[in-house]
Amino acid sequence: MRILIAEDEHRIARFVEKGLKANGYACTVVEDGISALDLGSSGDFDLMILDVGLPRMDGFQVLKALRGMDVDIPILMVTARSGVEDTVQGLEGGANDYIAKPFRFEELLARVKLRAREATAGAGAAGSDVLTLGDLRLDLRTRLATFQDQEQQRERSVELSSREFTMARVFLENPGQVLTRDLLLSKVWGYDYEGASNVVDVYVGYLRGKLGAARFVTVRGAGYKIVDPTTQ
Repeated sequence: MRILIAEDEHRIARFVEKGLKANGYACTVVEDGISALDLGSSGDFDLMILDVGLPRMDGFQVLKALRGMDVDIPILMVTARSGVEDTVQGLEGGANDYIAKPFRFEELLARVKLRAREATAGAGAAGSDVLTLGDLRLDLRTRLATFQDQEQQRERSVELSSREFTMARVFLENPGQVLTRDLLLSKVWGYDYEGASNVVDVYVGYLRGKLGAARFVTVRGAGYKIVDPTTQ
């Protein structure tokens, strides 16, 4: 696993680099946001550890730029600011995880290992480039969802955003199963978020708008499930 470390505090950067290399990871360190954006968008890395307080371009700007370019490299945000607003800004901006300074290296390593397991599981479990349920097909390469539009009586294809695609994939990999909000937060945002947040409900709403409301069933007090509406 190739890890890009974007950290301008030399002591912390070397501490993280040394520890990760000792655990078998290949690491590259950059100390400013412009370099982080350049290397992060290169396709040469499997994970980015991104500090918020970078010079020239801060971590939130780097994150926004990468996601705006549809670069889906997993990003672990690191910051000295532990406020809820910063956490939400990072996660809703497309970060996969968030850790506040000061942190124990063991905690950082556990989060890195989690990303590595998810990447391996995703690559091995795909089996096919397309997930299907009834007339709905999700192309894992293009992120296009194709389905039969009942109103227009024709097949339609819609492009999903990065978060919409990930959420649709989680639903289609678990057809008919009730998925809790906490589980969806963990799978889609990569963060065990504790506290009030309607981000899951918002994104389910997006999917309903694009793919049809009848596909996504609310299970009161439990969560959501995807169904084939033609069999209901």
